[in-house]
Amino acid sequence: MHNYDVIIIGSGLGGLVCGAILSRNGYRVRIYEKNRQPGGCLQTFSRDKVIFDSGVHYIGGLGEGENLHKVFKYVGILDKLKLKRMDTDGFDHINFGAEDKVYRIAQGRDHFIRTLLADFPEEEEALHAYCDKVSEVCSKFPLYNLRVGNYEEKQSVLHLNAAEVLESITSNTRLQQVLAGNNLLYAGVKEKTPFYVHALVLNSYMHSSWKCVDGGSQIARLLCRQITENGGEIVRNTQVERIVGQGDRVDHIVLENGEKVYASHFISNLHPAQTTAMTESEMIRGAYRSRMQSLENSCGGFVLNVVLKPGTFRYINHNYYYHATDDAWAGIHYTAADWPQTYAMYVSASSRHETYADSLSIMTYMRYDELAPWQHTFNTEQKEASRGEDYEAFKIQKAEQLIDCVEKKFPGFRNCVQSYYVATPLSYRDYIGTGDGSMYGILKDNTDPLRTIVSARTRLSNLYLTGQNLNLHGILGVTMSSVITSAELLGMEFLVDEINQSILK
Repeated sequence: MHNYDVIIIGSGLGGLVCGAILSRNGYRVRIYEKNRQPGGCLQTFSRDKVIFDSGVHYIGGLGEGENLHKVFKYVGILDKLKLKRMDTDGFDHINFGAEDKVYRIAQGRDHFIRTLLADFPEEEEALHAYCDKVSEVCSKFPLYNLRVGNYEEKQSVLHLNAAEVLESITSNTRLQQVLAGNNLLYAGVKEKTPFYVHALVLNSYMHSSWKCVDGGSQIARLLCRQITENGGEIVRNTQVERIVGQGDRVDHIVLENGEKVYASHFISNLHPAQTTAMTESEMIRGAYRSRMQSLENSCGGFVLNVVLKPGTFRYINHNYYYHATDDAWAGIHYTAADWPQTYAMYVSASSRHETYADSLSIMTYMRYDELAPWQHTFNTEQKEASRGEDYEAFKIQKAEQLIDCVEKKFPGFRNCVQSYYVATPLSYRDYIGTGDGSMYGILKDNTDPLRTIVSARTRLSNLYLTGQNLNLHGILGVTMSSVITSAELLGMEFLVDEINQSILK
């Protein structure tokens, strides 16, 4: 006797969108979340009465008729979101080294080309070629365009390397670097990052870019409300310990208190390595387990969340990406001596006032091995624990280095800082659940693309995967991965048609 139609493990965006889609279509859904707050990277936290986002700094694809707009409309949350459109003249500003010049990435194809032409007057042909290439590659991904297609379409572009494509489009090295200038969005590695990752991410922002006013947790909150209104349940503060198979199916899961829970279908929003590690089944053989465990993850992040003194730092309606050298890809290969080599600044949009900012986040790279002395420590909502004075000193030292770096580009910045709070890869490991605190899960590799693309299906016929590790990370990528996972139960043709029809209602 099954108690539920679908059990979902983890309430990150992937789990919540699956829950919203399936519960809307009559499935009895129950979601288990180990933390107090659902949402994974959508979680917000408050410090000094100011709200910070764990991971949602801006969103693309929410304009009328765009892909994320359609899915969010279908799951019933679009009209309730508090959004602010970013500067159409330049949602991302990109800067290199000691120069004052800032390059702007604008919204809309014509505007994007016109804006960069002011800085690169000889490059009109190259800019058109770049936009054409982005459009061409994006067109090969059926679901990104909310249509039904087959896997063969995208195979012809999976092997393309982002840096190499940019080099083939223009010989102007500065323009190449400007076009790669916001690669912190996908933890770009020059030798590995596929062009399709660059194209899918940038294309959505170039169409339209948005900030969530008062934080991204509203997305999680609204999805939770839809799920419960559809008869689903979200169980918080409850960890799933084991997934127990019988034959070619999952029979039940075991919770941390030993309780067994049965269902017809199971979806894991955890990293595939974690999912396979907790699955007890002869169907998941050694080779598959080894492959999942050995997948390389993207680099971790060091995030400085700053509470600003009231009325000191003007709100800027764009993001700022800085590179210490002329190479936009170099920041990920920092050394201890030259860290940080790059950073992104995201200023939070608040409903309280528009002229001045309450808070901002500064993000840069940090490798997990830098935290080796404290990797045995865990600090979670259930079990809060100090990692010790050495760790606190390490965080302060790094935070001050990063503030010094920002001060060079924003003179007086240090005087605007009221207080700050640091998140390291250990914070992401413990709260978001990536084994090594990586920012974006599995690192995509154009030299071996099929190895780094994980299917929603597993060796067990009723166990599915979802989340940032499947196709693409980010709000848009994870939402589309959830559509893929949900389609395993509902049928892709039916679901895509339903999403497209919902706009007409």
